[in-house]
Amino acid sequence: MTDPLYQQTLTGIFRHVIPEITLIATACVVLLVGSVVNRRWLWFVVSLLAVTAAMIVTGTIRPKPPELIAASPLIADAAAAFIRWVALITLAVMIFVAWGETDRTNAAEYYGCLLITGAGVSLVGRANDLVTLFLALELLSIPTYILLYLPVREKRNQEAATKYFLLSVMSAAVLLFGFSYLYGLTGSLNLAIIAEAIAQAHANADGPHPMAMLAAVMVLGGIGFRITAVPFHFYAPDVYEGGPPGVIAQLAFLPKVAGFVALARILGLLGPDPKNIPFPPDTQLPLLLWAMAILTMSVGNVLALLQDNLRRMLAYSSVAHGGYMLMGVVVASSLPDATTTPDVGGLDALLVYLVAYGLMTLGVFALIVFLSTAERPVQAIDDLAGLSQTHPISAAMMAIFFFSLIGLPLTAGFAGKLYLFLGALNAPPQTAAMGNLYRVMAIIAAINAAVGAYYYLRVVGVMYLRTALHPLKRSWMVPTFLAALALAGGTLVFGIYPEPLAKAARTAALIPTSVGKSVSGSR
Repeated sequence: MTDPLYQQTLTGIFRHVIPEITLIATACVVLLVGSVVNRRWLWFVVSLLAVTAAMIVTGTIRPKPPELIAASPLIADAAAAFIRWVALITLAVMIFVAWGETDRTNAAEYYGCLLITGAGVSLVGRANDLVTLFLALELLSIPTYILLYLPVREKRNQEAATKYFLLSVMSAAVLLFGFSYLYGLTGSLNLAIIAEAIAQAHANADGPHPMAMLAAVMVLGGIGFRITAVPFHFYAPDVYEGGPPGVIAQLAFLPKVAGFVALARILGLLGPDPKNIPFPPDTQLPLLLWAMAILTMSVGNVLALLQDNLRRMLAYSSVAHGGYMLMGVVVASSLPDATTTPDVGGLDALLVYLVAYGLMTLGVFALIVFLSTAERPVQAIDDLAGLSQTHPISAAMMAIFFFSLIGLPLTAGFAGKLYLFLGALNAPPQTAAMGNLYRVMAIIAAINAAVGAYYYLRVVGVMYLRTALHPLKRSWMVPTFLAALALAGGTLVFGIYPEPLAKAARTAALIPTSVGKSVSGSR
């Protein structure tokens, strides 16, 4: 006879993924019917209604978590809710951005794949075991391959799609190999149980098991591809340059969200017991993350200085911002040793910066889609020359996004960088194993932010201080323009008043103690 508690757990799992089921079911309908009836306006409306329905379900239906939810493949905590809202809002924005890249030949495939990627990101935030996490990550990756191929017009597009596909498959293999070691060491697929088992083995021995460290390194390598961390970043410039700008917009943001959340889950930084992480500061993994953070932000900024192509510059800029976000992971590993909870931690600062990065990066690419035409796509920085004269509103929004990428006050980028720097500077002094490396990391990040200001201001100078020899034509892609306008407004709102975002991020970084009790009882 089936255990009633087990039945309750299974029922709770499906109740907690109704929004994702809505998105995937709609995507299946769009892809199926779209093979017969392919109309851009039709699938635009259907996709927008699906996202709206998912938002309504998320905001109104709050099923009670079953007792065994922490031992189930999916977990419903504050972090999962935060990531779901990020995914849904990003989907809504990208549906408008995609208007400029779709036509009656590819609209159904484009919007269908877009809905599936959003569902994949949301499920990554809720994944509570290795199989679910891997499948959710692939649910994000596989539609991206199709999106990169859909608007193929020349060999450069094909090269970008092929490179991303092959390297993504390789990173997935490395990640899966690391997962196999974690399962072999602990005998469990559950992330909470894996973290607890490795932490206890570390506490009972002189250090972590060598195979656990090897597994962590392989997992970091597999996820490093998604967050464009050095040395796994080399695909980014070619893919950013050759891919469709709307697809690159989501490629620059959604994999980072999924990658950092997955990394935090695996490392036990988001879990039932944040005081019991498998790789604390006295292990070598936080030091490896520290080195990766510094290398990633430094290499990204230095190489961005050398670029004349706008998209390649944004690719290296994305690499640099991945380095800033890694600071949050490094700082989060110090908190279990703290005797008091700091005002700004690592994970809440990371979540704030992820949202700020999404606003400004999606905004830049939305404007690139809006300003580009089939005859003259926006590629080089010089293509924006005189934009303030021909497209003054677009130039003003582009300036806002670049000022936010720099981290100037009154922008979301400033709030994000401020939280990351405060988290690093306020890292608990009890973590003697890392010494003053947290503060060194913050100083190097500040220097890198100053370096990044040069190439961002260069673009602003081209828009406002130069005259265009061949002005960009006026665009009538109203939905894409509205998306850029909303992103610019969000960048300013969260820059002027970041408290609601910071409060939501801090809530997402805290795990209810009742969940931890159910994990202990489920072993």
